[in-house]
Amino acid sequence: QVQLVESGGGSVQVGGSLRLSCVASGNTNGNKCMGWFRQAPGKEREGVATLDAGGSVRAADSVKGRFTISKDNAKNTLYLQMNSLKPEDTAMYYCAADSCLAAVLRGMLDPSYRYWGQGTQVTVSS
Repeated sequence: QVQLVESGGGSVQVGGSLRLSCVASGNTNGNKCMGWFRQAPGKEREGVATLDAGGSVRAADSVKGRFTISKDNAKNTLYLQMNSLKPEDTAMYYCAADSCLAAVLRGMLDPSYRYWGQGTQVTVSS
């Protein structure tokens, strides 16, 4: 089991920045592939950015150049730095974790991860 707790969401204006954090606990050694996903009202959950055990990043085209995913292994914390935010970035953002065998076979941005946090809301207004 892995427990994930996100924080850092909020309301910002267009062009603003936010940094999301996700603290992982439990069996983190067996579930080293992690990522950020988001779901806007009426839309399916989508992959935003993911990080595998080797540090390789996958990111959605819509966030490349604006969002950066990183991890502090000592703190078991995953981050998502979001810059140049747009109204279309408004969504509930979720942290997820899974074994890398499963995640890589599915595709890292596929939102079928086993473990999920409760989500943190990001709202971008113009």
